Amino acid sequence: MAESRRTLTRQLAVGRLPRKESDAPTMATVERPSPFRKFFRRLVASEAELDAEELQRSTAESGCTPACDVKRGQLVSVSGRLRTVVYTPRTNLPTLEADLYDGSDVVTLVWLGRRHIAGIEPGRQLTVRGRIAIRDDRKVIYNPYYELELPR
Repeated sequence: MAESRRTLTRQLAVGRLPRKESDAPTMATVERPSPFRKFFRRLVASEAELDAEELQRSTAESGCTPACDVKRGQLVSVSGRLRTVVYTPRTNLPTLEADLYDGSDVVTLVWLGRRHIAGIEPGRQLTVRGRIAIRDDRKVIYNPYYELELPR
């Protein structure tokens, strides 16, 4: 048995046996668009598409989880830009709600018992951490830990 294994190994090394495709070394290539393609893309793409691409790039650089990949119950860190900030007065518990967009999906941030938070305003870039919940088929983080990022 050991002798037959050595013989097969020698034949494979010499090239007498045909190799399978999986045996052949493969080279991984990264497709990078040409400068002309980038320029043309910027001319054709809408402002919203370019903004979404930039947000996705910054999310990937920061090491945060893309909002489209988060699941209910996960403890996540999401980075993005605030689209809307709304104070909802309720009789028993006021709430401050904000929509965080990271270029792939929106996560609603809800601060219970807050009327205003300094720095939480539309257009502000921030990173939040918390547990994902689902409310009305939307991704929500209640009372998230947040870090404001410097304006760009």
